[in-house]
Amino acid sequence: MAQHFSLAACDVVGFDLDHTLCRYNLNECAPLIYNSFAQFLVKEKGYDKELLTVSAEDWDFCCKGVALDLEDGTFIKLAENGTVLRASRGTKMLTAEALAEARGKKEWGDFVSSTGAPCHPGKYYFYDNYFDLPGALLCARVVDSLTKQNSGQKTFDFWKDIVAGIQHNFKMSAFKENCGLYFPEIKKDPGKYLYKCPESVRKWLQRLKQAGKILLLITSSHSDYCRLLCEYILGDDFADLFDIVITNALKPGFFSHPPSQRPFLTLENDEERAALPCLDKPGWYSQGSAAHLYQLLKKMAGSPEPKVVYFGDSMHSDIFPASHYSKWDTVLILEELRAGEGEATEAAEPLEKRGRYQEPKAKPLNASSKKWGSFFIDSASGQDTTQGPWVYTWSSTRISRYSTIAIPSLEAVAELPLDYKFTTFSSNNSKTAGYYPVVHGTNGLIK
Repeated sequence: MAQHFSLAACDVVGFDLDHTLCRYNLNECAPLIYNSFAQFLVKEKGYDKELLTVSAEDWDFCCKGVALDLEDGTFIKLAENGTVLRASRGTKMLTAEALAEARGKKEWGDFVSSTGAPCHPGKYYFYDNYFDLPGALLCARVVDSLTKQNSGQKTFDFWKDIVAGIQHNFKMSAFKENCGLYFPEIKKDPGKYLYKCPESVRKWLQRLKQAGKILLLITSSHSDYCRLLCEYILGDDFADLFDIVITNALKPGFFSHPPSQRPFLTLENDEERAALPCLDKPGWYSQGSAAHLYQLLKKMAGSPEPKVVYFGDSMHSDIFPASHYSKWDTVLILEELRAGEGEATEAAEPLEKRGRYQEPKAKPLNASSKKWGSFFIDSASGQDTTQGPWVYTWSSTRISRYSTIAIPSLEAVAELPLDYKFTTFSSNNSKTAGYYPVVHGTNGLIK
């Protein structure tokens, strides 16, 4: 990988939508997503009504990078070599002694593979984006509830009900049918849950087009929801900013599956129609594959090997597959890099201005968890201490392995010249070299 990366050297610039182009108000979206699933479990599947009540302190459990063992209800945080640093059963954190007894102190073979991906992905669920995290809290509380009801239950079968809740709230027809809780709420008050795209980002997209770049929007969201989001954050003329829009992309399969398994589909009034034998012109399509898309990009760019960069927020769905399968450059949107932006300002306000007595505030999803520690590093013992030795987490190691660079938001780079040279992650640099802006110890990162 090159030591430096520049957008000026790219022929094609692609974007994910949710949590990349479209930033969500996490403090409002997290309860909405949680309630969408909790109400389904309680009303449709008969789970305990206590799941419907969440305290501000409960949100501290949410931390990107943890994984759920679907069989025994244990959540784990891993070091880069697969060692389990911290674990909980439900929401109850395990002591060092209990952790050693349950999981062992050695490298955990389930997470050692040539790609750094889980060797047994069907046994675990990894929480790596903000749509997922409220589900982590819900699943942990389900484990608590079932354990309490069934006198120390050891194995669980609730995951099928979680999947049913996802299908109920997010199936392809849910937006049109106003099914579930999530889409009706977003439609009713988008301003409560979405941030409009800053003008600097919109002008940056226009600059990219004026510079001759081919712009892509590739999202797993369905076309009707994509349209609502883009019209709100970018305006009614948003489609003019992109040469190709692909919805219901079903990532990561979009990158990993061959064209024969994943044809592109035409759209009519946001409904999927005919399958296409090939992609021969720009436009708005559904599903498909990166391999098929790349053939069109060759023609559009007039190059046998057009250089593509893709911006996304999910390691599982965006960054790893785009890098590993398609060999694209990747830019990870990592809101953990902007954690605490508003905290210093609030703390600096006089107590009388803030109010002497305030209700506890829920931890933002992008802030460090007291239970789980930093997303990036942890003490080798996994205990909540201020002393090392420090180790990189499995999640942060994957960032430096599969991301070209990582940034807190598009806004962070929108006003830079297109030929700005970013230092990249590479084997010759430290594992923090690709973060922009440059990180310091206060970000929970180490050199």
